[in-house]
Amino acid sequence: MHYFLGLEVWQSPEEIFLNQGKYVVEIMKRFDMMDCRSMSTSMETNLKLLANTSSETIDVTLYRQMICSLMYLTNTRPDICFVVNTLSQFLVEPRRVHLVAAKHVMMYLKGTLDFGLSYNGDHDLRLSGYTDSDWAGSVFDRKSTSGCSFSLGSAMISW
Repeated sequence: MHYFLGLEVWQSPEEIFLNQGKYVVEIMKRFDMMDCRSMSTSMETNLKLLANTSSETIDVTLYRQMICSLMYLTNTRPDICFVVNTLSQFLVEPRRVHLVAAKHVMMYLKGTLDFGLSYNGDHDLRLSGYTDSDWAGSVFDRKSTSGCSFSLGSAMISW
């Protein structure tokens, strides 16, 4: 198996590498973003901008298609999980500012096509876990957001 459902699998005796670079190119073409410049971060640091309800509403279908495409990418891209989770909170009534943030993620993906998950066979199988919390970080209702990730050896197994 090398390519299945948008997931590329590269196997060698030393490692297995999972990538979705071809899928990223497909969604870049789908949303007409092949000619955009690349970004070095997946999201701007000013998250309060996402709570802006003064900007105009946009086409809900386009926004939902873009976010759902990004959700599928989180299978091999834990680096975009937080931003996709944040943007998916606005699926009901997206605004122009949310679409701009989603396009920012797409521009980040353009510069990181070769990112993915690498599973090396030469590491010891030690289970490691990390958690983080954003206490009262929600702009709307001041609720907390938390996250965790677990790895077994060199392999990220849950996030």
